[in-house]
Amino acid sequence: MAKQRIRIRLKAFDHKILDQSAQQIVETAERTGAVVAGPVPLPTRIEKFCVIRSPFIDKDSREQFEMRTHKRLIDVLEPTARTVDALMRLNVPAGVDIEIKL
Repeated sequence: MAKQRIRIRLKAFDHKILDQSAQQIVETAERTGAVVAGPVPLPTRIEKFCVIRSPFIDKDSREQFEMRTHKRLIDVLEPTARTVDALMRLNVPAGVDIEIKL
């Protein structure tokens, strides 16, 4: 029989909320008797935008903005039925995107 594993990927713009959510998931999984590996920080995706400040003449004057997408990876090894049920009922803050792969 193949080993069971649940892979959870978290994405957010705010790293503090992301770390709190990851800690909450790890605590919930360990409380139900599963073995947890992670959270592993994945590379941050940085999108940079360059915008002209003035609508008309000053093309040399520009403003730069960036959006950072922080990511974490959590592997739940040997999950039980209680673990899956507890993870599905878990409330995470708004702004945190969760991908769960069985």
